Amino acid sequence: MTLWNGSFPFYPGTNACFPFDIKWAIIISVFLSVLATFIIILPGIRGRGRLFWFLRVVMGLFVGAVVLTIQFTRDWETGWVKANTSYKSFSRAMVNANIGLHIGLAGVNVTLVGNPVNQINETINYNEHFAWSFDADYDHSYGEGLEKGLPSPILYVAEKFTTQSPCGVHRQYRISGHYASLTLWMAFCTWLISILLFSMPILLYGGYMLLLTAALMLFSLLFFFTARNTPKCPIQFGPASLKTDYGGSFWLTLATGLLCLLLGLSVIILNSVQPQKLNLVFNLDEGKRKEEEGQDKSYLPVEPSSSVQDVLMVPLGELCEVAATQL
Repeated sequence: MTLWNGSFPFYPGTNACFPFDIKWAIIISVFLSVLATFIIILPGIRGRGRLFWFLRVVMGLFVGAVVLTIQFTRDWETGWVKANTSYKSFSRAMVNANIGLHIGLAGVNVTLVGNPVNQINETINYNEHFAWSFDADYDHSYGEGLEKGLPSPILYVAEKFTTQSPCGVHRQYRISGHYASLTLWMAFCTWLISILLFSMPILLYGGYMLLLTAALMLFSLLFFFTARNTPKCPIQFGPASLKTDYGGSFWLTLATGLLCLLLGLSVIILNSVQPQKLNLVFNLDEGKRKEEEGQDKSYLPVEPSSSVQDVLMVPLGELCEVAATQL
């Protein structure tokens, strides 16, 4: 039995992580609960309007869930590399591992997964987050990682994004992430306004709000694009190089923005060209038909009673004879 049970001193155990972010679980659970509630009341809607109503609910909830979730995702830009690298400082031990870099709007995640996971009497499975939002200090988080004695590959990658790094990418990513997050919050607000306008219903202005939502989402991509295309320092692990590319959140934001753009344009064009079809999609024809039927009934003349009709049907000569007899 060796000192420290075969592990290096002063190093904590592996930072175990939840399979996915708890914020994603909360957001998805809320939107799925709302969707389940609408599905329960779906049988109460009659006719072909049921399908259009269901599609509107699904589309609206999907856009809202995406706009809110991508605020907290950490895969706007991702990259992996498989390399043989040193594991800890002041040690010659080499490990074969997959090293990943995941960049979000509020910071970076650096992952280190051994291949296999158990090597040199340790479980190599790390996932460390370093925040750079305006209420966080990236250099302080990096300093805490140094004090904890994180593996060398994680510290090497995280060092590239510090304020003192010669790469100089910290400021660009921090500012672009801040403005991208701000535009996404504005897009979430315009999405809420569009849902309110469609439910009133004020369809034309609801389409305008969808166009504004799409524009804000595409602007957030533009802000992140400016930081993504800044010159970067190479991240080398021997002959292997860690290169990054746009991640799932970036493409999901692009697809949702284009969907909002398409829906907004469709509403505006149908409202000007064929408003009847637009009313059919939003189930307005049945409501208008019922209102018109009620108005037609209210304007019909009152039918006279049977006694009045009998009197009016008596000939004028008989009425004169009856009057003379009574006198």
